[in-house]
Amino acid sequence: MSEANVSRGRMPSKIAAAIPIVVLLVIMITNYVLGWGQDPHIPVLIACTVAMIIGKIYGFSYKAMLTGALAAVSQSLEAIIIILCVGCLIGSFEWSGAIPAVVYYGLKCIAPGMFLPLACILCSIVGIALGSAWTVTATLGIAFMSIGATMGLNPALVAGMILSGACTGDKLSPLSDSTNLAAGTAQTGLFDHVRAMMTTTLPSLCIAIIIYAVISIKASGSYDPEVANGLSNAILEHYDFMNPVLLIPFIAIFVVALLKVPALPGILLLSGLGGLFAVIFQHASATDLITMWHYGYEAETGNELCDNLLNKGGMDSMLWTNNLVIIAVGFGGILQTIRAVESILGGLIHRVRTVFQLVLCTIITGMFCITTMCDQYLGLIIPAAMYKDKYDEMGLGRNMLSRTMEDGGTLWSPLVPWSSCGAYHSSILGVSTLAYLPFCFMNLINPIFALVTSAMNLNIFWADGSRTGFSGKLRKGTPAGAPDDAHEKAMKALAEIRGEDAGEASEE
Repeated sequence: MSEANVSRGRMPSKIAAAIPIVVLLVIMITNYVLGWGQDPHIPVLIACTVAMIIGKIYGFSYKAMLTGALAAVSQSLEAIIIILCVGCLIGSFEWSGAIPAVVYYGLKCIAPGMFLPLACILCSIVGIALGSAWTVTATLGIAFMSIGATMGLNPALVAGMILSGACTGDKLSPLSDSTNLAAGTAQTGLFDHVRAMMTTTLPSLCIAIIIYAVISIKASGSYDPEVANGLSNAILEHYDFMNPVLLIPFIAIFVVALLKVPALPGILLLSGLGGLFAVIFQHASATDLITMWHYGYEAETGNELCDNLLNKGGMDSMLWTNNLVIIAVGFGGILQTIRAVESILGGLIHRVRTVFQLVLCTIITGMFCITTMCDQYLGLIIPAAMYKDKYDEMGLGRNMLSRTMEDGGTLWSPLVPWSSCGAYHSSILGVSTLAYLPFCFMNLINPIFALVTSAMNLNIFWADGSRTGFSGKLRKGTPAGAPDDAHEKAMKALAEIRGEDAGEASEE
């Protein structure tokens, strides 16, 4: 998008800039209240049209707005392709028995006295394997809600535990569409992003697990393993081979992450490994390989929970998500081109002077976008567009931006009743969003932890790859992925900062 195209228009007033957002909000809230059950794609497309009308009124040409939308989509093309390939990966992991093996052996580890913390950990592990909090909720979530009921636990507490674990897994998984989108829109490496998220997500999860453990120890009731056993038996009877060796593809996910293999080759490599295991252990044919990568896995076990678990994946299954991503990214590009977001929230950027203030603004903006626009993708896309230059100006790594976007975006989405995530999880678990919200300890603790540590000038990732650890000292590291011009700008800014504070900086 050229400066000439932008200069032809003028910044809209706050009221005019808010109109596209209000239109989208009204449609989505009406959809939620009246229970129409419509997907967010068309409402976002309508909002795009309204945004372009507002832009036209304020002097922006159609060509400039279209260029802005296409430029935004172009920046996310790698993430879009990765999302498609993630579908192939999930399909192969389902067919090979890798994902069912995680569920099968995980269920064996649950003890009645520690149900809440163990179930939370299991939801996290399966969420990482699946890359989808929605799938965890629809499978393990339903089973754990039933088990929790037999133990006399508050359904809202159990639902909050499930979402704490599922959202953690979704957030950390290199298979997750939101994780890939956050890295893509922030224009950083996928595994650079995951590595940065671990520094806020894992400590927050540990705190949440401790709270669940205390509650679980105090809880009374008897354990009825019928639901868990039914799911385990269905998995065991369905697959030709069920053995801990099937966990190897799952472990390979972490190996790829640790080796920092680029996202797309890594996912394709894992997809091939899953297909190989499907051939060796589940006797899949060459035709089956093509089917699993394209359409995913289909099974009829006679157990509804098991069927919900197994019938997933395939490139074709990711088209719904990618369609929304393209439209939502385009909407963000249009809002950015007509300077609507700058008009509404731009004042925040000019007031930012410290890392803490920047982290706070990013988290608040993500939560604002999700609450008003009803979709987590917009809560990731818009903060990236608004603040990425500011992160460069303050000498920060792009993975610091992507991490903060998820701290205030991905985890907030299930807590908004009228958002697509909030409505979905509430319907599946049978508990209202506002009822389980106080018990989603992970979702509530994570952004607070990120804010507290940044306020103390701790846990900060810099453009040169160094990180200000929890001890306050600098730790050397590899620079996170970023566009060349952005990295150069950030490095110059960091050099100026280090020059001013050279006496305070130290290395471990």
